[in-house]
Amino acid sequence: MVFELLNPELRKIVEKRFKEPTLPQKLAIKPILEGKNILLLAQVGTGKTESAMLPLFHFVMEQKPNPISILYITPLKSLNRDLLDRLLWWCNEIGIEVSVRHGDTTAYERRQQAEFPPQLLITTPETLQAILPGKVIREHLKNIKWVVVDEVHEIADSKRGTQLTLALERLKALSEHDFQVIGLSATVGSPEEVAKFICPQNSVEIIRAVTSKTMDIKVINPKIEAGDIRIGEKVFTSTETAARLREIMELIKKSRSVLTFTNTREFAEILSSRIKTLDRDFPAGVHHSSLSKDVRIKAEKEFKEEKIKSIISTSSLQLGIDIGSVDLVLQYMSPRTISQCIQRIGRSGHGAEKISKGIIISTDEDDIFESAVIARKALKEELEPLKFHEKSLDVLAHQIVGLTLDYWKIELQKAYDIVRKAYPYRQLSYTEFLEVCKQLQDLGLVFLNGEIKKKLRGFEYYYSNLSTIPDTKQFRVFNTLDNSYVGVLDEEFIALHGETNTNFILKGESYRIISIEEDKVMVEPTVDIEASIPGWEGELIPVPFEVAQEVGHLRRIIKEKLEEDGKEAVELIRALYPMDENSARKMVKIIKKQVEYGIVPDDKTILIEDFENSVILHACFGSMVNETLGRFLIALLTARMGSVGLRTDPYRIVLDFQAKNLELVKEILKTDPEMIRNYLEISLTKSNLFEWKFVHVAKRFGAISRGADYGKVRMGKIIDSYVGTPIYKETLKELEIEKLDIERTAEILRKIQKDEIHVVFKPGLSPIGKLGIKRKYAEVVGPERPEVEIFDLFRKRLMSTKVRLVCVNCGEWTRTFKVKDLPKEIKCSKCEAKLLGVVHPSRTEITKVIKKKLRGTSLTDEEDKKFDRVMKSADMFLVYGPKAAIALAGKGVGPQTASRILAKFHKTEDDFLRDILEAERLYLKNKRFWKV
Repeated sequence: MVFELLNPELRKIVEKRFKEPTLPQKLAIKPILEGKNILLLAQVGTGKTESAMLPLFHFVMEQKPNPISILYITPLKSLNRDLLDRLLWWCNEIGIEVSVRHGDTTAYERRQQAEFPPQLLITTPETLQAILPGKVIREHLKNIKWVVVDEVHEIADSKRGTQLTLALERLKALSEHDFQVIGLSATVGSPEEVAKFICPQNSVEIIRAVTSKTMDIKVINPKIEAGDIRIGEKVFTSTETAARLREIMELIKKSRSVLTFTNTREFAEILSSRIKTLDRDFPAGVHHSSLSKDVRIKAEKEFKEEKIKSIISTSSLQLGIDIGSVDLVLQYMSPRTISQCIQRIGRSGHGAEKISKGIIISTDEDDIFESAVIARKALKEELEPLKFHEKSLDVLAHQIVGLTLDYWKIELQKAYDIVRKAYPYRQLSYTEFLEVCKQLQDLGLVFLNGEIKKKLRGFEYYYSNLSTIPDTKQFRVFNTLDNSYVGVLDEEFIALHGETNTNFILKGESYRIISIEEDKVMVEPTVDIEASIPGWEGELIPVPFEVAQEVGHLRRIIKEKLEEDGKEAVELIRALYPMDENSARKMVKIIKKQVEYGIVPDDKTILIEDFENSVILHACFGSMVNETLGRFLIALLTARMGSVGLRTDPYRIVLDFQAKNLELVKEILKTDPEMIRNYLEISLTKSNLFEWKFVHVAKRFGAISRGADYGKVRMGKIIDSYVGTPIYKETLKELEIEKLDIERTAEILRKIQKDEIHVVFKPGLSPIGKLGIKRKYAEVVGPERPEVEIFDLFRKRLMSTKVRLVCVNCGEWTRTFKVKDLPKEIKCSKCEAKLLGVVHPSRTEITKVIKKKLRGTSLTDEEDKKFDRVMKSADMFLVYGPKAAIALAGKGVGPQTASRILAKFHKTEDDFLRDILEAERLYLKNKRFWKV
């Protein structure tokens, strides 16, 4: 048994925790004791942490090295209480000093760590950046002999990971030892690449501690039952959604502890609120990154203590608490990627002998196909490869400044050599390196003269940009019709879609943007749910090319089987994919309808439909290829014929035309694939998406201060001034890595042109086409509000608005009324005059202005304006009575606008109120352009 290889005292402590080693411990302890660098791939709850730490504790007990000897690096969101509790337990038992260093560590604790260093320091990638230049602790970091990088899969494909690789090279340059590296990770699609990522200069042994029996995954699509109609009516949703809600609640009730995952914060909130509407006491909590830390900790605690049976969560719990009682994971809608599916479902059934059980609750036919493919791939562990951020220039800029803090000054060649050792920078040219150095000099962050020298501004920049994660601002959303608070939208959504008249979905309702003011978005409800953009769109993880291709392949299998026997088609796909009968029947039914239509788009066939003012390209190429192909098409279309709208999903590209030209679409598909990058660059650099990305890259470079707001008006000029610079180039590169797939798109164009992928043009809208047009994102959204209901909200708010009446004849009388309570006949109780001005209730100072005027005392310019306004409102009130007060109660409706509305002929009161509503909209849209 591997435990026998450990120090005798340590073995006694191990016996308190483990009766026998888990699979990762059996496989990993010996190679680590032999001094090998390893990458350990294992599932959640299998003793991964102890697999790494037990041999390192052995080394410490045997060698008694100078502290700090072990550095344990973990992503912040997995720096959870369970991990810390476990490591603290081991260190207390063994008698080893352990300390945690992160952003919340107090100044006192930091001083203690510097003066009395621990043997084991637990930190985050960002905090490692902070301590590397520290004068005192830097001396202790020279002693590091072992580095553990936890949850490698979580950061390897992000700029956090790229930053960490450079930090590790800086640490190696500092260290007196060639430290041993141990990477801990969930199963990944490219383990050889990940191994080089954490330890590029030395060999790494990859240990796959994964058992075959681990997962039990099933895709279900609940059938509608009699009671679902009543449920749907109660929560204002469709009967199909009601069936899914009922099924979720039943599955939670039948289980001990259930983690319920959704793809977005928005869906977590919607799902939770619908369940609470059905049963206020239902034992479920909510957990996502927008909630306060206290709320999240409370939900975790109650779940761990089994006071609640489920937490409805986003990825905020994907790496979070370690709860052995979880016996089921529910995934609402497709998890979109195989790795996300495995990580989430792996949260259940902890322990070597337990099975991780997961159920994917699918919605429409697109979702069923996608969920089925992902479930099959997850069971076979066919993971998508990670896509690294190669040669990130903004991360490089930060680390170059970091090197000046490490050494005060450093030779260009030495700095370049350190950088090149990091895996993402292995192909960085010296010219590219120098360009970044010169950019830093231009920004005043370093001195450059054969050497790179520290500058005071560089110090400030470095410490204010420790994190590569952009600070995303949130905008509060308010309903202008009743002044109610709706929720929040992220900065990315505003940057990409924040235009007046844009429709979007938030908290299950559809709204139209009226105006955007600093951190506020003023909206009104709209009936047009189908044309709305989901407010959580930016959060969605791209569906991989491989998944979408298999969805196309599966469509083809069903089509071919239908030509033989429809019943056998259901049995066949259930044999191939883990799903219930209802899911299989729906899949077969939609393909049967599509066959009747004439053509089934699949992995080798693109169907292009001509419908009304839209062209729908059915392309099973995944999120990033379809986004790339779609942007390429509109880049060429808009150059020839003006504005063209674009919507994409993993299976479609929808082009919306003002004047359609199908022949031009055919012609563009014949374009030389080598030209895609050039056309995209021209198009992308003019887009909102480029502006938004540019802001974050420029902040990481120090060209824009970290706290600066995104401003569309200024950004165009700023971007123009940086064309061709490393900041500009990195923005394009980041977009290409995170949002696009240019190489694969070019390959698809080549196949289209060789007829290896068939393209079929057809008029009308097919059954699969209707799925895309109706926008499946409206799932769990309430039924469309009738215009009458929306207008009624405005009427209620307006009629409940308070106004102040003030006598302009004597200035002695004033009184506040709700508009609906205004008497038809009213006069001043002091002088009995009917010359009553209408002002906002807060304008109490107006009586002083009136009295001053009546006394003949000269008024200031400001007072003169106030008197003029109140006099005009009094004239209107004299002529129109309470109707004038109603008009003046509208937001931004002054005497001039009110006079214009009152002078119009209105057949009904509703016509009158609609004119006030229109005036409000106009005011909200235009007020940001007015001079204050």
